Amino acid sequence: MKKIGFIGLGIMGSPMAVNLIKSKYNLTVYDVFKEKVAPLLKMGASGAASPKEVAAKSEVVITMLRSNEVVREALAGAEGVFSGAKPGTIIIDMSSSSPTMIKELHAQAVERGLCMLDAPVSGGEPKAIDGSLAIMVGGAKEDFERVKDILQAMGRTVTHIASIGSGNVVKLANQIIVALNIAAVSEAISFTSKAGIDPEVVYQAIRGGLAGSTVMDAKLPMMYNRNFNPGARMMVHIKDLRNALEMAHEISASLPLSSQVLEYMYSLKAEGKENIDHGGLVQYYEKISHVVVQKKRG
Repeated sequence: MKKIGFIGLGIMGSPMAVNLIKSKYNLTVYDVFKEKVAPLLKMGASGAASPKEVAAKSEVVITMLRSNEVVREALAGAEGVFSGAKPGTIIIDMSSSSPTMIKELHAQAVERGLCMLDAPVSGGEPKAIDGSLAIMVGGAKEDFERVKDILQAMGRTVTHIASIGSGNVVKLANQIIVALNIAAVSEAISFTSKAGIDPEVVYQAIRGGLAGSTVMDAKLPMMYNRNFNPGARMMVHIKDLRNALEMAHEISASLPLSSQVLEYMYSLKAEGKENIDHGGLVQYYEKISHVVVQKKRG
């Protein structure tokens, strides 16, 4: 039985860790917020006082964290994974991270005799809960094969892409598509709401056609039911689009639509809405069209 460490028990990390426990893995967990650790301990996981201690107890260490800065500190900080891991330990960063940063951390890991994969996920909280995430993996194929069973405990689609960092390149492409889909749905449903048509009726009318999408199915009902509780926070999607634009500049690619949607998200962040669900992007369109997207009652 592989000894696994899991660092980061937020909206996504906690249910992912739960699925590892359900799959009978020996799990050591850590989060800076102690109240997030307690439910996992009740399920049989062990606790640790730092990422360093997690690494010392584990053969495989998984990080699922909110930002590049937090990932870097958890791995390369004074009390980080690198300082506690034994040679041969496999580190899997499942956060949505900068490909450039991941390559830098990978180089540091190799210097210490460690292995590293980047394996970001897509699917949001519901798929994290039911273990059906899409997982995109970058790194050495032999390292991927060693942990494939672990990843399959958390995801339905587990795909090895290419070398280190490539998992996050594909994840950024995913986030571009999701952001632009949410923007398109928001614009269209604001338009029909302004015309006086019930958004639920619009959804039922078009969901089976070419305009239908997984994004529409997940986010449009949330919009017209005014449910902006985060399954994926706006601030996280802002971070992902920033990472995409940073890399696009490095490789001389153009992301004009992504740039525009990022500005819409920044507008909501300026209003203090960075912690709502990214489907709350509809609120930008509501504001400029002077309309509220809401299911008609009765």
